[in-house]
Amino acid sequence: MTARKKTALVTGASSGMGKEIARRLLSDGYHVYAAARQVEKMEDLQTLGATLLRLDISREDDIHAAVDTILRRSGTVDVLVNNAGFGLYGPVEEIPLDEARYQFEVNLFGAARLTQLILPAMRAQRSGTIVNITSMGGKIYSVLGAWYHATKHALEGWSDCLRLEVAQFGIRVVIVEPGVIETGFGDAASANLLKRSAGGPYAKLAQAVANSIANTYGKGTGSPGTVIADVVSKAVKARKPKTRYAAGKYAAMLLGMRKWLSDRTFDSIIMSQTK
Repeated sequence: MTARKKTALVTGASSGMGKEIARRLLSDGYHVYAAARQVEKMEDLQTLGATLLRLDISREDDIHAAVDTILRRSGTVDVLVNNAGFGLYGPVEEIPLDEARYQFEVNLFGAARLTQLILPAMRAQRSGTIVNITSMGGKIYSVLGAWYHATKHALEGWSDCLRLEVAQFGIRVVIVEPGVIETGFGDAASANLLKRSAGGPYAKLAQAVANSIANTYGKGTGSPGTVIADVVSKAVKARKPKTRYAAGKYAAMLLGMRKWLSDRTFDSIIMSQTK
């Protein structure tokens, strides 16, 4: 008899970190289900052996269909990487609550629902690893990023509680906190910010934040997505993985500053980036 090939599901696999994580797990020997809204952007992963799934993480029917497909074909999921997400930037006053709710649907509730549906299979085999990609933004904060940071702080706390709940079944929960990674995050965040706030009472601040985002996340300024893929691979292979891994440009530095500096001092440092 031959050993069963282990199965991994990676969400948000059409670009950036998700694509690199899927690629790395394929090279590690997993049967990878690569999931994203735009399946056509994952054809390179299919060539490498991945099974592609069309998945809008904010849609309940999409989540059910994806899990049903995986369980029908593979029977279980050994590794779940909740990577799908995006950053909504803008003043709290100006962002409609419907948009804020959608930010939570994608960055928190979608991952939560997917996890709920996969946990029974992991419990049945008494093993599995859930990797939640949060952000250094799950521990720190930035100007005009209230809703984005709220979702990432929430995902961190949710993951901590989940880790305690499922440990009895041999299931590990790992948090990965990326720093500045080459993903296109900055372009999307700054463009939407200026579109929303360029003519309002926060216009000056919005322009300053957009400039700061461009300087921080501009092409060639961040770490490659392979840095996060390496961390995920390491965590999945570890007999006893860390509860948290911080990786990528600025992650260790900013998390250290947040830990040791007072709120007022950290506020001043963050605000200095908008001058």
